[in-house]
Amino acid sequence: MTLMKFQKQPVRTNAFPAFNDLFNDFFEGVVNSDFRRWTNAAINIREDDNNYFLEVAAPGVKKEDFKLKVEDNVLHISASSQKNEEETNNGGRYTRREFSCSSFSRSFTLPETIQVEGISATYENGVMHVRLPKREEAKPKAREINIS
Repeated sequence: MTLMKFQKQPVRTNAFPAFNDLFNDFFEGVVNSDFRRWTNAAINIREDDNNYFLEVAAPGVKKEDFKLKVEDNVLHISASSQKNEEETNNGGRYTRREFSCSSFSRSFTLPETIQVEGISATYENGVMHVRLPKREEAKPKAREINIS
């Protein structure tokens, strides 16, 4: 048995050659892109004995563009990266443009075990780190039992 590599060929119609590039460029962006990546930031949630941690991946977003707020026990994380067209165009003409300015918003209902006053956040290397401290009563308790 022979294995052959298959390379996807763009759709070509001889009747409308000008339509070929428009058709292929449109569907290349739609079919081959992951839209969730552009509309929602990827978030990791982890936990240790004393805290929950949220890690929000938002490369290219500045620290000043983030907004974090807690309202009615719901944590809202949003960012809006709106750049002017003049800022991104350094002269010349683009043949292809894949950088985009986007915004996102995510909300998380916090459990009663979170100490809302102690929530803190830092931003470094394209990742927003949010620390959600647990209340004392939510922390695991361990005690050693003496055997008599």
